[in-house]
Amino acid sequence: MRLLLDTHIFLWFISGHARLSPQLVEILRNPQHQIFVSVISIWECTIKQQLGKLPLPAPAPIYLPLQREKHQFHSLDISEFSLKHLYNLPSIHRDPFDRMLISQALAHQLTLVSEDNAIAAYSVPLLKLD
Repeated sequence: MRLLLDTHIFLWFISGHARLSPQLVEILRNPQHQIFVSVISIWECTIKQQLGKLPLPAPAPIYLPLQREKHQFHSLDISEFSLKHLYNLPSIHRDPFDRMLISQALAHQLTLVSEDNAIAAYSVPLLKLD
């Protein structure tokens, strides 16, 4: 599988959060799968940390890439190619970070891993395990 992690899934995974099912943790740890973390997520966390809404043990732009590398996840950059689906996305979800993740998943043929119910309204491959 080729998976793109929604920001909250990445944060839950690196913190060992109980909301992640054992089945999903097993999928994310399986070296047969390509797991991606978008720079959009790093950007989102950096803003939330600056606003005091996201406590992390170190600055987000340093800590999160180190965690991504530690877990052998791939980085997904923003590119013009990644934006190609953004314009045509219906206005179901107002969060610009999530809309960009949806566009990246579509452009790069990735399955988005998220617990966000609003994302399920888009025609993006979605992995949502309870």
